[in-house]
Amino acid sequence: MVRRVKDEACFVNVGLCLFVLVVATNVVCSMEFDHLDFPHDFIFGASSSAYQVEGAAFEDGRTPSIFDTFAHSGRVSGNGDVTADQYHKYKEDVELMAETGLDAYRFSLSWSRLIPNGRGPVNPKGLEYYNNLIDALVSKGIQPHVTLVHSDVPQILEDEYGGFVSPKIIDDFVAYADVCFREFGDRVLHWTTINEANIFVFGGYDVGNSPPCRCSFPFGVNSNCTTGNSTTEPYLAAHHLLLAHASATRLYREKYHGRQHGFVGFCLYAFDYSPFTNAEVDVIAAQRSFDFFVGWFMEPLIHGHYPLVMRTNAGPRLPVFTQNEAELIKGSFDFIGMNYYTVIQVEDNSISLTKEPRDFIADQASTWKYVNDVNPFEGNPFFNSPWGLQRMVN
Repeated sequence: MVRRVKDEACFVNVGLCLFVLVVATNVVCSMEFDHLDFPHDFIFGASSSAYQVEGAAFEDGRTPSIFDTFAHSGRVSGNGDVTADQYHKYKEDVELMAETGLDAYRFSLSWSRLIPNGRGPVNPKGLEYYNNLIDALVSKGIQPHVTLVHSDVPQILEDEYGGFVSPKIIDDFVAYADVCFREFGDRVLHWTTINEANIFVFGGYDVGNSPPCRCSFPFGVNSNCTTGNSTTEPYLAAHHLLLAHASATRLYREKYHGRQHGFVGFCLYAFDYSPFTNAEVDVIAAQRSFDFFVGWFMEPLIHGHYPLVMRTNAGPRLPVFTQNEAELIKGSFDFIGMNYYTVIQVEDNSISLTKEPRDFIADQASTWKYVNDVNPFEGNPFFNSPWGLQRMVN
Protein backbone atom coordinates (compact mmCIF):
# COMPACT_ATOMS: atom_id res chain seq x y z
CA MET A 1 0.00 0.00 0.00
CA VAL A 2 1.32 3.45 -0.91
CA ARG A 3 0.09 6.46 1.03
CA ARG A 4 0.22 9.68 -0.96
CA VAL A 5 0.52 12.99 0.83
CA LYS A 6 -0.58 16.22 -0.79
CA ASP A 7 1.83 19.08 -1.45
CA GLU A 8 0.37 21.07 1.42
CA ALA A 9 1.84 18.57 3.87
CA CYS A 10 4.70 20.68 5.13
CA PHE A 11 3.84 19.90 8.75
CA VAL A 12 4.48 16.17 9.02
CA ASN A 13 6.66 15.12 11.93
CA VAL A 14 7.38 11.48 12.64
CA GLY A 15 9.80 10.03 15.17
CA LEU A 16 10.47 6.79 16.96
CA CYS A 17 8.24 6.36 19.98
CA LEU A 18 9.31 4.28 22.96
CA PHE A 19 7.33 3.61 26.12
CA VAL A 20 9.04 6.31 28.15
CA LEU A 21 11.39 7.74 25.58
CA VAL A 22 10.69 9.33 22.24
CA VAL A 23 13.68 9.71 20.00
CA ALA A 24 13.28 12.09 17.06
CA THR A 25 16.56 11.94 15.20
CA ASN A 26 18.07 10.82 11.94
CA VAL A 27 17.88 7.05 11.84
CA VAL A 28 20.60 5.00 10.20
CA CYS A 29 19.08 1.74 9.03
CA SER A 30 21.17 -1.40 9.28
CA MET A 31 20.55 -5.01 8.39
CA GLU A 32 22.65 -5.99 11.40
CA PHE A 33 19.73 -5.52 13.80
CA ASP A 34 16.10 -6.52 13.82
CA HIS A 35 13.17 -6.52 16.21
CA LEU A 36 14.43 -9.61 18.02
CA ASP A 37 17.64 -7.88 19.07
CA PHE A 38 15.67 -5.62 21.40
CA PRO A 39 14.15 -6.51 24.79
CA HIS A 40 10.75 -8.19 24.54
CA ASP A 41 9.03 -5.20 26.13
CA PHE A 42 10.71 -2.60 23.90
CA ILE A 43 8.03 -0.65 22.05
CA PHE A 44 8.48 0.33 18.42
CA GLY A 45 6.19 3.08 17.24
CA ALA A 46 5.64 6.31 15.36
CA SER A 47 4.52 9.72 16.53
CA SER A 48 2.68 12.69 15.10
CA SER A 49 0.77 15.77 16.17
CA ALA A 50 -2.80 16.73 15.36
CA TYR A 51 -2.09 19.94 13.45
CA GLN A 52 0.71 18.34 11.46
CA VAL A 53 -1.22 15.32 10.18
CA GLU A 54 -5.00 15.62 10.59
CA GLY A 55 -5.94 18.26 8.05
CA ALA A 56 -9.69 19.01 7.88
CA ALA A 57 -8.86 22.26 9.63
CA PHE A 58 -12.22 23.85 8.86
CA GLU A 59 -14.46 20.79 8.91
CA ASP A 60 -17.01 19.32 11.29
CA GLY A 61 -16.95 22.06 13.88
CA ARG A 62 -13.21 22.42 14.48
CA THR A 63 -12.12 25.96 15.36
CA PRO A 64 -8.64 27.49 14.90
CA SER A 65 -5.80 26.84 17.30
CA ILE A 66 -2.74 29.00 17.87
CA PHE A 67 -0.95 26.73 15.39
CA ASP A 68 -3.48 27.65 12.67
CA THR A 69 -2.97 31.33 13.39
CA PHE A 70 0.81 30.96 13.29
CA ALA A 71 0.79 28.94 10.06
CA HIS A 72 -1.44 31.49 8.32
CA SER A 73 0.51 34.52 9.56
CA GLY A 74 2.99 34.51 6.68
CA ARG A 75 5.89 33.51 8.96
CA VAL A 76 6.14 30.04 7.42
CA SER A 77 5.61 28.76 3.90
CA GLY A 78 2.85 26.23 4.53
CA ASN A 79 0.00 25.27 6.79
CA GLY A 80 -1.86 22.28 8.16
CA ASP A 81 -5.18 22.83 6.42
CA VAL A 82 -4.85 19.52 4.55
CA THR A 83 -1.40 18.09 5.38
CA ALA A 84 -1.45 14.23 5.56
CA ASP A 85 -5.26 14.27 5.76
CA GLN A 86 -5.38 11.73 8.57
CA TYR A 87 -8.85 12.95 9.51
CA HIS A 88 -10.22 11.35 6.36
CA LYS A 89 -7.59 8.65 5.81
CA TYR A 90 -6.99 7.29 9.30
CA LYS A 91 -8.05 3.78 8.27
CA GLU A 92 -5.44 3.78 5.53
CA ASP A 93 -2.85 5.15 7.94
CA VAL A 94 -3.57 2.49 10.54
CA GLU A 95 -3.29 -0.24 7.90
CA LEU A 96 0.14 1.13 6.99
CA MET A 97 1.16 1.17 10.65
CA ALA A 98 0.12 -2.46 11.00
CA GLU A 99 2.00 -3.43 7.84
CA THR A 100 5.08 -1.66 9.20
CA GLY A 101 4.85 -3.64 12.42
CA LEU A 102 4.34 -0.78 14.84
CA ASP A 103 3.57 -1.60 18.46
CA ALA A 104 2.33 1.90 19.28
CA TYR A 105 1.21 5.17 17.75
CA ARG A 106 1.71 8.36 19.71
CA PHE A 107 -0.58 11.12 18.46
CA SER A 108 -2.09 14.28 19.86
CA LEU A 109 -5.69 15.38 20.10
CA SER A 110 -6.85 18.70 18.72
CA TRP A 111 -8.36 20.53 21.70
CA SER A 112 -10.24 22.88 19.36
CA ARG A 113 -11.67 19.94 17.39
CA LEU A 114 -12.92 18.19 20.50
CA ILE A 115 -14.09 21.30 22.39
CA PRO A 116 -14.43 24.11 19.81
CA ASN A 117 -14.97 26.88 22.37
CA GLY A 118 -12.04 25.75 24.50
CA ARG A 119 -14.45 24.90 27.30
CA GLY A 120 -18.03 23.70 27.43
CA PRO A 121 -19.83 21.43 24.97
CA VAL A 122 -17.98 18.56 23.31
CA ASN A 123 -18.08 18.41 19.51
CA PRO A 124 -19.72 15.06 18.58
CA LYS A 125 -17.88 14.94 15.25
CA GLY A 126 -14.53 15.38 16.96
CA LEU A 127 -15.45 12.75 19.52
CA GLU A 128 -16.46 10.36 16.75
CA TYR A 129 -13.20 10.84 14.86
CA TYR A 130 -10.97 10.13 17.85
CA ASN A 131 -13.05 7.14 18.91
CA ASN A 132 -12.78 5.75 15.39
CA LEU A 133 -9.02 6.31 15.26
CA ILE A 134 -8.45 4.70 18.66
CA ASP A 135 -10.70 1.76 17.82
CA ALA A 136 -8.86 1.22 14.53
CA LEU A 137 -5.51 1.18 16.33
CA VAL A 138 -6.70 -1.22 19.02
CA SER A 139 -8.18 -3.56 16.40
CA LYS A 140 -4.71 -3.91 14.87
CA GLY A 141 -2.98 -4.44 18.21
CA ILE A 142 -1.39 -0.98 18.14
CA GLN A 143 -1.24 0.85 21.47
CA PRO A 144 -2.65 4.40 21.34
CA HIS A 145 -0.35 6.81 23.22
CA VAL A 146 -2.19 10.12 23.44
CA THR A 147 -0.84 13.66 23.90
CA LEU A 148 -3.32 16.31 25.03
CA VAL A 149 -1.59 19.45 23.72
CA HIS A 150 1.04 19.77 21.00
CA SER A 151 1.46 23.52 20.43
CA ASP A 152 -2.21 23.95 19.52
CA VAL A 153 -4.09 25.68 22.32
CA PRO A 154 -7.50 26.88 21.07
CA GLN A 155 -7.13 30.36 19.62
CA ILE A 156 -10.31 31.40 21.39
CA LEU A 157 -8.58 30.93 24.76
CA GLU A 158 -5.48 32.73 23.53
CA ASP A 159 -7.66 35.66 22.52
CA GLU A 160 -9.67 35.61 25.74
CA TYR A 161 -6.88 35.58 28.32
CA GLY A 162 -3.53 34.88 26.65
CA GLY A 163 -3.47 31.09 26.92
CA PHE A 164 -0.66 29.82 29.13
CA VAL A 165 0.41 33.27 30.31
CA SER A 166 -2.75 33.27 32.43
CA PRO A 167 -3.58 30.97 35.35
CA LYS A 168 -7.07 30.69 33.84
CA ILE A 169 -5.67 28.06 31.47
CA ILE A 170 -5.30 25.61 34.36
CA ASP A 171 -9.01 25.01 34.94
CA ASP A 172 -9.77 24.91 31.22
CA PHE A 173 -6.98 22.42 30.61
CA VAL A 174 -8.14 20.17 33.44
CA ALA A 175 -11.72 20.24 32.11
CA TYR A 176 -10.42 19.28 28.66
CA ALA A 177 -8.32 16.49 30.14
CA ASP A 178 -11.36 15.26 32.05
CA VAL A 179 -13.27 14.84 28.78
CA CYS A 180 -10.37 12.94 27.22
CA PHE A 181 -9.87 10.61 30.19
CA ARG A 182 -13.61 9.94 30.39
CA GLU A 183 -14.20 9.32 26.70
CA PHE A 184 -11.01 7.50 25.69
CA GLY A 185 -9.45 6.16 28.88
CA ASP A 186 -11.05 2.73 28.54
CA ARG A 187 -8.70 2.12 25.58
CA VAL A 188 -5.86 4.61 26.15
CA LEU A 189 -3.38 3.72 28.89
CA HIS A 190 -0.58 6.16 28.11
CA TRP A 191 -1.23 9.89 28.36
CA THR A 192 1.20 12.77 27.80
CA THR A 193 -0.18 16.10 28.94
CA ILE A 194 2.09 18.49 27.03
CA ASN A 195 4.48 17.74 24.20
CA GLU A 196 7.96 19.27 24.46
CA ALA A 197 6.91 21.78 27.09
CA ASN A 198 10.31 23.48 27.18
CA ILE A 199 10.54 24.22 23.47
CA PHE A 200 6.88 25.24 23.43
CA VAL A 201 7.42 28.02 25.97
CA PHE A 202 10.88 28.96 24.68
CA GLY A 203 9.84 29.24 21.04
CA GLY A 204 6.38 30.59 21.74
CA TYR A 205 7.11 33.14 24.46
CA ASP A 206 10.79 34.15 24.20
CA VAL A 207 12.04 34.13 20.61
CA GLY A 208 8.59 34.02 19.03
CA ASN A 209 9.39 31.56 16.25
CA SER A 210 6.54 29.17 17.04
CA PRO A 211 2.94 29.41 18.28
CA PRO A 212 1.66 31.59 19.87
CA CYS A 213 4.53 33.76 18.62
CA ARG A 214 4.83 36.08 21.62
CA CYS A 215 8.07 37.96 22.27
CA SER A 216 9.48 41.42 22.85
CA PHE A 217 12.24 43.49 21.27
CA PRO A 218 15.16 42.85 20.99
CA PHE A 219 14.76 39.14 21.69
CA GLY A 220 12.44 37.91 18.96
CA VAL A 221 13.78 36.35 15.79
CA ASN A 222 13.29 38.05 12.43
CA SER A 223 11.71 41.12 14.08
CA ASN A 224 8.47 39.18 14.46
CA CYS A 225 7.47 40.51 17.89
CA THR A 226 4.02 42.02 18.01
CA THR A 227 2.98 41.18 21.56
CA GLY A 228 4.49 39.56 24.62
CA ASN A 229 7.39 39.98 27.05
CA SER A 230 10.45 37.79 26.49
CA THR A 231 11.89 38.62 29.91
CA THR A 232 8.98 37.18 31.91
CA GLU A 233 6.49 35.23 29.78
CA PRO A 234 8.58 32.10 29.14
CA TYR A 235 8.81 31.59 32.90
CA LEU A 236 5.17 32.48 33.46
CA ALA A 237 3.87 30.16 30.74
CA ALA A 238 6.04 27.30 32.01
CA HIS A 239 4.76 27.88 35.55
CA HIS A 240 1.12 27.64 34.52
CA LEU A 241 1.88 24.72 32.23
CA LEU A 242 3.39 22.74 35.12
CA LEU A 243 0.40 23.52 37.32
CA ALA A 244 -1.99 22.49 34.53
CA HIS A 245 -0.11 19.24 34.03
CA ALA A 246 -0.02 18.44 37.73
CA SER A 247 -3.70 19.29 38.18
CA ALA A 248 -4.66 17.00 35.30
CA THR A 249 -2.50 14.22 36.73
CA ARG A 250 -4.19 14.58 40.11
CA LEU A 251 -7.58 14.40 38.41
CA TYR A 252 -6.63 11.18 36.63
CA ARG A 253 -5.27 9.55 39.75
CA GLU A 254 -8.26 10.47 41.88
CA LYS A 255 -11.05 9.87 39.36
CA TYR A 256 -9.89 7.42 36.70
CA HIS A 257 -6.83 5.40 37.63
CA GLY A 258 -8.75 3.01 39.87
CA ARG A 259 -10.68 1.61 36.93
CA GLN A 260 -8.52 2.51 33.93
CA HIS A 261 -5.05 1.75 35.36
CA GLY A 262 -3.30 4.10 32.95
CA PHE A 263 -0.20 6.29 33.14
CA VAL A 264 0.18 10.07 32.85
CA GLY A 265 3.50 11.56 31.81
CA PHE A 266 5.30 14.62 30.57
CA CYS A 267 7.45 15.20 27.49
CA LEU A 268 10.53 17.40 27.00
CA TYR A 269 12.67 18.45 24.06
CA ALA A 270 16.24 17.40 24.80
CA PHE A 271 19.83 17.72 23.63
CA ASP A 272 23.03 16.33 25.03
CA TYR A 273 24.86 19.38 26.36
CA SER A 274 28.61 18.94 26.00
CA PRO A 275 31.25 21.50 27.10
CA PHE A 276 32.87 23.28 24.17
CA THR A 277 36.27 22.95 25.87
CA ASN A 278 37.58 21.22 28.98
CA ALA A 279 37.74 24.57 30.77
CA GLU A 280 35.81 24.56 34.04
CA VAL A 281 33.69 27.52 32.96
CA ASP A 282 32.46 25.59 29.91
CA VAL A 283 31.78 22.46 31.96
CA ILE A 284 29.68 24.55 34.33
CA ALA A 285 27.99 26.29 31.39
CA ALA A 286 26.97 22.93 29.89
CA GLN A 287 25.36 21.92 33.17
CA ARG A 288 23.70 25.33 33.36
CA SER A 289 22.13 24.87 29.93
CA PHE A 290 20.85 21.47 30.99
CA ASP A 291 19.40 22.96 34.17
CA PHE A 292 17.68 25.74 32.24
CA PHE A 293 16.30 23.60 29.46
CA VAL A 294 15.56 20.27 31.17
CA GLY A 295 15.87 21.00 34.88
CA TRP A 296 13.40 23.85 34.36
CA PHE A 297 10.67 21.19 34.38
CA MET A 298 12.32 18.16 35.96
CA GLU A 299 13.31 19.91 39.20
CA PRO A 300 9.72 20.99 39.96
CA LEU A 301 8.36 17.58 38.97
CA ILE A 302 10.78 15.84 41.33
CA HIS A 303 11.52 18.39 44.06
CA GLY A 304 8.77 21.01 43.80
CA HIS A 305 11.00 23.96 42.95
CA TYR A 306 13.06 25.38 40.07
CA PRO A 307 16.83 24.79 39.80
CA LEU A 308 18.93 27.02 42.03
CA VAL A 309 20.80 28.51 39.07
CA MET A 310 17.49 29.59 37.51
CA ARG A 311 16.31 31.15 40.76
CA THR A 312 19.63 32.99 41.02
CA ASN A 313 19.93 34.21 37.44
CA ALA A 314 16.28 35.03 36.70
CA GLY A 315 15.54 36.37 40.17
CA PRO A 316 12.05 37.77 40.72
CA ARG A 317 11.12 37.19 37.07
CA LEU A 318 10.86 33.49 37.90
CA PRO A 319 7.57 32.65 39.65
CA VAL A 320 7.59 30.79 42.96
CA PHE A 321 5.39 27.82 43.80
CA THR A 322 3.35 27.99 46.97
CA GLN A 323 3.74 25.10 49.39
CA ASN A 324 0.48 23.57 48.17
CA GLU A 325 1.52 23.98 44.53
CA ALA A 326 4.90 22.39 45.21
CA GLU A 327 3.22 19.39 46.81
CA LEU A 328 0.84 19.14 43.85
CA ILE A 329 3.65 19.14 41.29
CA LYS A 330 6.12 16.84 43.05
CA GLY A 331 5.78 13.33 41.68
CA SER A 332 2.99 14.26 39.27
CA PHE A 333 4.19 11.89 36.55
CA ASP A 334 4.34 8.18 35.85
CA PHE A 335 6.89 8.54 33.07
CA ILE A 336 8.99 11.21 31.38
CA GLY A 337 9.36 11.35 27.61
CA MET A 338 12.58 12.79 26.21
CA ASN A 339 12.55 13.78 22.55
CA TYR A 340 16.28 13.60 21.92
CA TYR A 341 17.64 15.36 18.83
CA THR A 342 21.39 15.98 18.78
CA VAL A 343 24.53 17.09 20.63
CA ILE A 344 25.00 20.75 21.49
CA GLN A 345 28.40 22.12 22.52
CA VAL A 346 28.17 24.81 25.18
CA GLU A 347 30.51 27.72 25.87
CA ASP A 348 30.38 30.01 28.88
CA ASN A 349 28.86 33.44 28.31
CA SER A 350 28.60 34.78 31.85
CA ILE A 351 28.94 38.34 30.60
CA SER A 352 25.30 38.15 29.49
CA LEU A 353 24.29 38.34 33.17
CA THR A 354 25.57 41.93 33.29
CA LYS A 355 23.08 43.06 30.66
CA GLU A 356 19.57 44.42 31.12
CA PRO A 357 16.97 43.50 30.14
CA ARG A 358 17.55 39.76 29.91
CA ASP A 359 15.49 36.97 28.44
CA PHE A 360 15.59 33.22 29.03
CA ILE A 361 18.61 32.84 26.73
CA ALA A 362 20.64 35.56 28.45
CA ASP A 363 19.78 34.12 31.86
CA GLN A 364 21.42 30.84 30.79
CA ALA A 365 24.72 32.69 30.38
CA SER A 366 25.78 30.14 27.79
CA THR A 367 26.46 30.12 24.07
CA TRP A 368 25.51 27.07 22.02
CA LYS A 369 27.87 25.76 19.38
CA TYR A 370 26.51 23.40 16.75
CA VAL A 371 28.48 20.35 15.71
CA ASN A 372 29.71 20.75 12.11
CA ASP A 373 27.90 24.13 12.11
CA VAL A 374 24.56 22.30 11.91
CA ASN A 375 22.03 24.56 13.62
CA PRO A 376 18.70 22.73 14.11
CA PHE A 377 16.92 26.02 14.81
CA GLU A 378 17.72 27.29 11.31
CA GLY A 379 16.09 24.43 9.47
CA ASN A 380 19.22 22.36 8.91
CA PRO A 381 19.19 18.59 9.40
CA PHE A 382 20.17 17.46 12.86
CA PHE A 383 23.73 16.26 13.26
CA ASN A 384 23.46 12.49 13.67
CA SER A 385 24.77 11.83 17.20
CA PRO A 386 23.20 8.73 18.75
CA TRP A 387 25.90 8.58 21.45
CA GLY A 388 24.48 11.76 22.95
CA LEU A 389 21.25 9.96 23.82
CA GLN A 390 22.92 7.77 26.44
CA ARG A 391 24.84 10.72 27.88
CA MET A 392 21.67 12.80 28.03
CA VAL A 393 19.76 10.08 29.86
CA ASN A 394 22.63 9.61 32.32
